[in-house]
Amino acid sequence: MGNCIICGTPVDGEICQSHEEDAVFEFTGTSASQLTPGRYYRGTVDGYADFGVFIDIGDHVTGLLHRSELDRRLESLDWEPGDDVFVQVLDVRDNGNVDLGWSIRQREREFRGKLIETADGEYRPDELEAETDDETDDEADAPAIGESTDDGEQEFSDDGGVTAGELQAAADEPEPETSPDAVDENQPAAAETAGTVASSGSVATESAAASRPATDAESDAESEAALNRTAIDAIETQVGNVVRLEGEITGVRQTSGPTVFELRDETGTVECAAFEEAGVRAYPDVEVDDAVALEGEVERHHGDLQVETEVLEVLSDEDRKTVVDRLESAIEREARPSNVALLADHESVAAVEDEIADAATTIRRAVMEARPIVVRHGATADGYIAGAAIERAVLPLIREKHTRDDAEYHYFERRPLDGRVYDMDAATSDVTTMLEARDRHGEQIPLVLLVDAGATVESVDGYELLSLYGAEALVIDDSRADEQIDESVDVTVAPSLADVDVTDVTSTALAANVAAHVNDDVRTDLEHLPALSYWEDTPAAYIELATEAGYDETGVSERREAVALEAYYQSYKDKRELVIDLLFGESEGSDAPHDGDLAAHVSEQFRDKLETELETARENLSVRDVNGVSVSVLDTDAFTHRYNFPTTILLLDALHRSERDRVNPPSVTLGVGDDELHVRATEPVNVRDLGDAIAEVVPNAGVSVVGGRDGHVEFLPGERDAVREAALEALGETLA
Repeated sequence: MGNCIICGTPVDGEICQSHEEDAVFEFTGTSASQLTPGRYYRGTVDGYADFGVFIDIGDHVTGLLHRSELDRRLESLDWEPGDDVFVQVLDVRDNGNVDLGWSIRQREREFRGKLIETADGEYRPDELEAETDDETDDEADAPAIGESTDDGEQEFSDDGGVTAGELQAAADEPEPETSPDAVDENQPAAAETAGTVASSGSVATESAAASRPATDAESDAESEAALNRTAIDAIETQVGNVVRLEGEITGVRQTSGPTVFELRDETGTVECAAFEEAGVRAYPDVEVDDAVALEGEVERHHGDLQVETEVLEVLSDEDRKTVVDRLESAIEREARPSNVALLADHESVAAVEDEIADAATTIRRAVMEARPIVVRHGATADGYIAGAAIERAVLPLIREKHTRDDAEYHYFERRPLDGRVYDMDAATSDVTTMLEARDRHGEQIPLVLLVDAGATVESVDGYELLSLYGAEALVIDDSRADEQIDESVDVTVAPSLADVDVTDVTSTALAANVAAHVNDDVRTDLEHLPALSYWEDTPAAYIELATEAGYDETGVSERREAVALEAYYQSYKDKRELVIDLLFGESEGSDAPHDGDLAAHVSEQFRDKLETELETARENLSVRDVNGVSVSVLDTDAFTHRYNFPTTILLLDALHRSERDRVNPPSVTLGVGDDELHVRATEPVNVRDLGDAIAEVVPNAGVSVVGGRDGHVEFLPGERDAVREAALEALGETLA
């Protein structure tokens, strides 16, 4: 019978059942059956497989840490064979296979105790070492203290010598307390200056060094080192050293081991681990947005730089103001582009130069303030390419500002939208996600960036929900925007609000220019993207840019079509790596060549599927002449595969382009489903006006317009025929 090493409860062994997971075990047994499931063990990385990591537990047992048990992607682990790691034994199977689980604690100090597990049970390290020492002494039959060896020399002298017991007692004896009057309060403790005693044989030397008064030069150097501030971007060269950091807390998360504070200064962001005891919040008074001074040792944790916190102090008054002013000054200096240089001469884009600079500044500020960025874009070719342009610019900045290798997955996300309206469904999803991230992981409220969507009044309710939680919103959209959006979001990049023609501009053309000013280093990567977003009438300046970048007409069209097809499948996914391959041909580890084999393969599928649907649609068109206007009407529910590619919108766009050349303008293609009506015309049509006209004729149809002047009409299925006839009449009057 013994006592638990953590709580002292009487137990049969060395630890009680409730605290088994708080201790780390060294395994010295010879069989997997001797392991205890549920316990945490020190292990050594043996090697990698596609499905996980093999870990040696002791010298005789190897277990598998399956990728499904990791709290990150397998590819993001930087463990090397031979590295010491900590894992949990989940199960020992009948065939001897050992299933391992992830441990958030990856340092021995993060556990509350340590035990040695042998084939016979568990032991305290000092007890096992004592038994081992006794056995070694017996086997060696060493001469007793004071006895002469065979060559006549004494092992230790009797007069004035130090016995082994005395030497061990000196090592175990605590440091004597020093009188405050005897030592300068500003000097580091003796243990800090003397270092840790390496072995019992060096006690006297170490004690002498610790007791030696520091010289004036040493005192000055140590005081200066303790007071000097180190910038976060300089700590990579300080691994193993104690540094002082000053900045703002941008995140706090509690792990089952330490509390992790995310600290930002004017040069970058770093995670700082503070340990009170396993799972207990360290420094509970420190919160997000606090200005702090922190001292700790710089280490590498799974390859990422991390500071082991020794002192953390919340600053106030002038000290706080100094830090806040320094941060704000740096952000103002770095965030705003020094000048606006558009990718090409394009009048519609030039009309919003100031807004492009404002958008780039807002995005750069979010990166510098360690706020996540969420990009919401339409699930179309234009939406995906525009979102990818922003992503291309932002990710390198995140990698530069954050010390975590996987920071880009935490601070940037693309979430495609179903449609071009940021409705309450999308806003509620985003708010729920960001509140969970705030409460569970201590993340800041993100910047929400709408691209190729969100520029009409139907999105206002969504923006108001975001604003209630202090989330910034930014809109980049080529559609005809509503003025109410300018009042609901922080920045709007929409040429229509500048009263210019938007028929020759795409959201990608706008987003690529914003991205070029977010990160000038990727400007050349972006130059071919605007040309990819035009289905027809591409401005000559963008064709020239694409050609100079090495993309001919075929390469441009193949990539556009390939992205359009992939945008349809799993449209709620960002498909980051696949989109990178299609647009840039260079995702990490990709075999996709720059010559476009991947794009050519996917675009061929696009053309086959689209042509099949077009043939069916043409055979079922009903052509009407209304006041001299040729209207091609398609029943989109009866004569399209609604749940297969292409989408109704993409099909109607392609159908209208093919049909308009067969008749004299004006011409209209009208797609009428069970409860939706879409219109494409050679002349601009204000869908809101069309909706009002239909509602006046069919007041009981529940008519509403979604997506503004460029949107579509929704109605009750029971009034479908009446709505179609009212729409034909209204279009004839408008376009005649």
